[in-house]
Order: sequence, then C-alpha cells, then structure tokens
Amino acid sequence: MNLLKKSNKKSFLFDINDTYNTKEFGSVLYYLILKNSGYLQPIVFLCIGTDRATGDALGPIIGYKLDKLNLTSVYIYGTLNEPVHAKNIEATVETIKRTHKNPFIIAIDACLGKIDHIGNVTLGEGSIKPGAGVNKTLPPVGDLYITGIVNFSGFMDTLILQNTRLNTVMNMSDFICEGIAITYKKLNSNTYNTKPMTEMQI
Repeated sequence: MNLLKKSNKKSFLFDINDTYNTKEFGSVLYYLILKNSGYLQPIVFLCIGTDRATGDALGPIIGYKLDKLNLTSVYIYGTLNEPVHAKNIEATVETIKRTHKNPFIIAIDACLGKIDHIGNVTLGEGSIKPGAGVNKTLPPVGDLYITGIVNFSGFMDTLILQNTRLNTVMNMSDFICEGIAITYKKLNSNTYNTKPMTEMQI
C-alpha cells in the first residue's frame, strides 16, 4: 500500500478496461525511462506487497509473472515466493543498491483511491511511500512508480484490501505485465523516438 509522494513531476492514468491502453502504457513507460536516462542503468522492478491480503498481492503477482518472462538485463525483486513488504523492504532496497551499481528502480505497488478510479493504473516519475496508506512509516523508494488502484480508500483500509476482488488484481497485473513487455521490446530495439500520446495529471 502506498500514497504517491507529492511532487511536480508528471503522472499518467490508464483505464485497464481500454484495450488500447496497454500499448499506450508501454510507450509511456518507455518514454519515462528514456527521459530519466534509466536505460543507462541496471533496471530494477521492485514489486511491493504481500499475498496475505488480496488487494495488496498486486506487486507479488506482477513480480511472479515478470520473473517467468525471463527478461535479460532486468532485475525483479518481490514475487509470490519471495515477497517484499513492510518488514523487509528496507533490507531489500539495501541489497539492491549493493548488488547493482546505480540502479534505476521502478516501484510497483497496490493503492486505494477514489471509487471511480478503481481499475486504473498510475504511472509516474518519482518515488512512492510504501505502507503510507495503512499508516506505516517507510522511506520513499523508486525513480519511477507504477500503482494499481485496486479498491476505494476510506474507513478501515486494511480490511478493504483483504476484501478486494482477486479478479481486479489479476486483470491489473496482466495489463501492467503486458505493458512492461512492450517497453522491454522497445528498449531492445534501435527506436528511441516514442513519445506519449495522452496524459492526465493527478
């Protein structure tokens, strides 16, 4: 769980039910990596969450799926087998920094939001604060962030996460992983001129 760290940097909102948005998401992620020179650094996907709560399992499910893709020169932390959560995220980030020289970290997490934004994915520049949405104080992490709005924010957020529909989480994980696969293909081509076509400030 997280709240987006306040900043003036750009963020983009995607409705996962619009099939065209998968390609658009992949193009925007590619653009942001190029804009921030992330392609010159080891790219690390830090997939945050736990499978003990359905809504918070988005990160580990994405990590599991990305790991199965066997993407070369891309590093995955946080899977169903080895989740990254509030208790071990600080140690995991230290491990990433020790293992990879100047890593470019893309943080992925679930979040709660407005009821009419459920099923949307946010992609943006900057870091997120894991655990902020359930009143846990952890340091911000990430050069870019990807968050999936899995349910609405309100009273008893932890209970809301536990009662989130698995279907929502799985559809969102498919959307994000397919978008990342598009980004990966672009990064491994010689085409470095893609720009996002639409954007929404949040």
